[in-house]
Amino acid sequence: MTLNIPFENTYAQLAPDFYTRQDPTPVKAPRLLAFNDGLGELLGVQRAEDAVLAEIFGGNAIPDGAAPLAQLYAGHQFGNYNPQLGDGRAVLLGEVVGSDGIRRDIQLKGSGPTPYSRNGDGRAWLGPVLREYVVSEAMHALGIPTTRALAAVATGETVWREGGLPGAVLTRVAKSHLRVGTFQIFAARGDAKALKTLTEYAIARHYPQANGPMGLLRAVRDAQVELIAAWMSVGFIHGVMNTDNSSIAGETIDYGPCAFMDVFHPNRVFSSIDRMGRYAYSNQPQIAVWNLAQLATALIQQFDDPEAVVEEATEIVHAMPEMIEAAWLRRFRAKIGITGAQEGDMELITDLLGLMADGQADFTNTFRALTTGGARDQFLAPEQFEAWQQRWTQRLADEDSPQDTMARANPVLIPRNHRIEQMIAAAVAGDFAPFERMMRALATPFADEAEFADLRHPPAEDEVVKATFCGT
Repeated sequence: MTLNIPFENTYAQLAPDFYTRQDPTPVKAPRLLAFNDGLGELLGVQRAEDAVLAEIFGGNAIPDGAAPLAQLYAGHQFGNYNPQLGDGRAVLLGEVVGSDGIRRDIQLKGSGPTPYSRNGDGRAWLGPVLREYVVSEAMHALGIPTTRALAAVATGETVWREGGLPGAVLTRVAKSHLRVGTFQIFAARGDAKALKTLTEYAIARHYPQANGPMGLLRAVRDAQVELIAAWMSVGFIHGVMNTDNSSIAGETIDYGPCAFMDVFHPNRVFSSIDRMGRYAYSNQPQIAVWNLAQLATALIQQFDDPEAVVEEATEIVHAMPEMIEAAWLRRFRAKIGITGAQEGDMELITDLLGLMADGQADFTNTFRALTTGGARDQFLAPEQFEAWQQRWTQRLADEDSPQDTMARANPVLIPRNHRIEQMIAAAVAGDFAPFERMMRALATPFADEAEFADLRHPPAEDEVVKATFCGT
């Protein structure tokens, strides 16, 4: 049983210090649940019969040219350093160069235990697999850098968590799976040679214009600046911004307890394990800076005299907050129809967000309604919005086509938490129609299509999802 995947592997050619050779563990009865035809075409992955795809992406058959391995990394988890993590339930099959010239990893997630599983079973259940499939593809459609989903396969096996749950495997595609934690583990070990190799590899793969370790640090910073601002602009909360979940490529990676806000509040937290609010919505910019500082600390360990580059590394990191604010302001200006910059724009935007928090306004629907004149209805106390609206209308007098600007910046649809939970419950019961419908709707999130009007609605009181889970 074969499938034509044009692998061109480079990470597997690095020294064994960076990974463990590891085949996925076969499953009992693989069944294809979803295959992303558009992404497959981009990657040059031949479309085959469902049974063939299920065998490959369920982990039962290794395609020609693959070099399966589990990557090694460490990371700070909620601020506490864990000296060795690694792919505990994932196997990198290999890399392909797409028709767009970009090299990407193809990885099986939920593919069985590895040496880094830490007594875990290495499996995933259906819920988190479908959640990541939907949310990652929605993020891509929103134009936000992200890992993507190529396939989802049911395993025909039971995964035991609080109880028995149906097992599944996700095929994840990323520009790479290099993380801040990949650098941290070799810095902690004092392995300057491995750090140099890893730095050169990351530069060659992602930022060929970068000059040395500090050039890499700048490039990662710049990519993360734009990523965080993009998250904030759509009300996205990653939920677990540990350094092992921080991508060197500047992509959104590891969709665990993630969520899009309904009612806006800057301190919103969904993750069931984030009890102190470390990764709350409004904290994401400063956590990105903190994570970059950990990368800087790791990168300088490869120099013979680390102290000689501390000042440069510090300057690079310290520039990040102001850069995030500028990127944030650019995106939120667009959300209220502004393309030019004027003094007072920041106050205008933050005043609106304050009114939204006080008035329990829906984040997505309020911004979208600015284009139609219906935003007033989103607030518990509409008269407070009316006073802001007068200031806003005066500001828009200096703009040429504010409605067009807002329509491009404000999506109609996001993958709302309650809809995801309903979709998962239906799939567990054997009904995949809600999953397929969500995928169709979220493929064009800026389109106002009547057939998907119900997906715009915030949750009813009994539908509110108060906590999200990692799903491991």
